[in-house]
Amino acid sequence: MEHYQTATADRIPFVHKLIYGLGAFVNNLLAAAIGGMVIVLNIGLGMNPALVGLLSALPRLTDAITDPLMGYISDHTRSRWGRRRPFIFVGAIAAGIIFALLWQLPAGQSESFYFWFFLFGSLVFYLAYTMFATPWVALGYELTPDYHERTRLMGVQNFIGQLAYVIAPWFLLIMQSEQYFDDMVDGAAGLAILIGAVVIVVGIMPAIFLRERFKEVALLELQHEEKQTRTRREAILRRISEFLRGFANTLKIRPFRKLCIATFLIFNGFIMVAAFQFYVIIYYVFSGDTVRGAEYAGYAGSLGAVSSFLVIILVSWLATRIGKRRAFYLATGISMAGYALKWVCYNPEIPWLLLLPAPFIAFGLGGLFTLMPSMIADVVDLDELKTHERREGMYGSIFWWVVKLGQAVALAAGGFLLNATGFDVSLEGNQTNYAIFMMRLFDAFVPCIASGFAIWAVATYSITEEKAHEIRLQLEQRRGNV
Repeated sequence: MEHYQTATADRIPFVHKLIYGLGAFVNNLLAAAIGGMVIVLNIGLGMNPALVGLLSALPRLTDAITDPLMGYISDHTRSRWGRRRPFIFVGAIAAGIIFALLWQLPAGQSESFYFWFFLFGSLVFYLAYTMFATPWVALGYELTPDYHERTRLMGVQNFIGQLAYVIAPWFLLIMQSEQYFDDMVDGAAGLAILIGAVVIVVGIMPAIFLRERFKEVALLELQHEEKQTRTRREAILRRISEFLRGFANTLKIRPFRKLCIATFLIFNGFIMVAAFQFYVIIYYVFSGDTVRGAEYAGYAGSLGAVSSFLVIILVSWLATRIGKRRAFYLATGISMAGYALKWVCYNPEIPWLLLLPAPFIAFGLGGLFTLMPSMIADVVDLDELKTHERREGMYGSIFWWVVKLGQAVALAAGGFLLNATGFDVSLEGNQTNYAIFMMRLFDAFVPCIASGFAIWAVATYSITEEKAHEIRLQLEQRRGNV
């Protein structure tokens, strides 16, 4: 395989990689915070768990429209500050303020009041969140045109973004601190203000310090389009037509579809049985002892989180040596071995063995979210070669919408799978042998099989390092090195 050296002009200063990574931290912090703090509605306010579940799911359904729409708007924006940065700046401020206000829940209201208050507030919050996140994702695709530098960038941003998941597990404890808050609801209100402030201060940094590499290229394309439009009505109709056509054309690009399918399988194979690990540890390894089970599950989770940081560094380095596709095969294959090890290592006779699979499993998501954004950036170049358009926003929004949609499906399917095992919470540590066997089977092999299909999906992914280099040369020749 021929390797191409990264030109000095294509390198991103490390401090700029860190600043782009701060956007990942904000993105993950918001996602983890609203997901983890929603328990307050049930425990702190007594809301029906079914309604809490609806409040978590309903606002995300709007992403099917708002994410691609924001991607399109970002791709077609003209301003002196660029296509992405104005939205990142305003979106970070809006998301921080609205998140803080969302948790200022008035006392003494009815369940219906809290439901509609939080539902409306969440819809507004997710609009602001999308305004920040979609252009931030798109910005990353255009910070460098280099095949390997893209992988290094995404490795750094994934590393920084993981820090949010180290902090988020402590939110529940913070909200219950009697030293600072009257109760959990008051704790949520205070914590939300702190999180909102962090989102604003940290979230605007990519908008202030980073620059858009392809702003001029996109501007020339937009000017060419506008010359063909005579009236305002024609402009509106053209925009609507372009959005619908762009959405459909994005999904027609085979390499992009393969990346979406692979991500859907790996991420949602993991999410679908994420809760099973706790059930297997508690009810199989520790015979229903929830305290010891939770303790060891915590150890395994912490070990997996720490391992993810090392995985990101290793996969980023490996991809620059053997290529992104081969690095994906290796990382996913190691995670499959980790899942399969659960069948042996989750052993009541040797409890500490359950820690062994965690570092191997970390290769799955750690590798996935390092390599996929880098590979999508290569697809965007291929798309420009075919369509004469820079559409980072559309690609990023559709990719992450697929992830969100799959997550919702996986969480729902996970509940049905648990019911299918015959698990009965009232039996506590006396679950049937069949229920234990099926929980172990699903926990170990559903994500393993899904990951295997993901490798199959990427097997014919066509953008190698050599092809990416050829595409870049053709683009630069056509642009006249704009």
